[in-house]
Amino acid sequence: NLSFIFTYCYSYVLILVIEMSDVMRVLFVGDIVGKVGRNALKKYQPMLKEKYNYDILIVNGENAAHGKGLNTSTYNQIMECDVDIITLGNHWFSKREIDSLFKKVNNVIRPYNIHPSACGIGTKSFNIRGHKLRVTNMLGVAFMNEHDPSNPFVALDEVIAKNEDKVHIVDFHAEATGEKYALALDFDGKVSAVLGTHTHIQTVDSRIFENGTAFISDVGMTGPFNSIIGCKKEQVIYRNRTGLPARFDVADGLAQFCAVVLDIDEETGKTTNIERVYIVE
Repeated sequence: NLSFIFTYCYSYVLILVIEMSDVMRVLFVGDIVGKVGRNALKKYQPMLKEKYNYDILIVNGENAAHGKGLNTSTYNQIMECDVDIITLGNHWFSKREIDSLFKKVNNVIRPYNIHPSACGIGTKSFNIRGHKLRVTNMLGVAFMNEHDPSNPFVALDEVIAKNEDKVHIVDFHAEATGEKYALALDFDGKVSAVLGTHTHIQTVDSRIFENGTAFISDVGMTGPFNSIIGCKKEQVIYRNRTGLPARFDVADGLAQFCAVVLDIDEETGKTTNIERVYIVE
């Protein structure tokens, strides 16, 4: 029967195409906070590598050095965990040595939409173990007062207009959920993923939009579990109760680990799956 043979051959070829398609798997780890967060990365990275067999590991190191910024020592500790790329956020310049660090390394990305005279770079194309991707770091505008960021929508238009990378992951370091959703929907199909960071609370709205862009309002925090967004509870409560100034020290104790796993078609740049990772010691 010719129709049967045709159907069988078509199905076989379709299966071969699917099996031969290149899928990049990315593990993106949410804001690493202090020593507890760095230790959690060291503890869980080998287990997650074995479980997910990811190709690329990206972490947000915005709060890695004592809760604010990144320095050479914490950079080296993070890199010992086989990290490929580090993104930052509103505290990117909290450690002054970041300027010299930018001159030594090429895998740390600070926010793109700040003054062009700032040290470092805000977007970069990487070729890692044969996988090509672009990573961009953006700051939100709503309720974000540091560095007077420019409009992230216009800034991302600019990045896309200048580059033709198929796989493009955007770390959108922002406060307002509505702003995060708006950016992700506006760029649906133009980037592979818009991953929210900054609020330190993992949200349960991970999804893939109609045109293949993955989204989550916030990936969450990798840091102290018994804390208020990584800081000692008593200090934050005192500040909120009294309205008086208070130190916000990084908490210690047990850790939580927050991340997402992305499967991205390298031919189209579309994300085919997003999975949340949430671990508490």
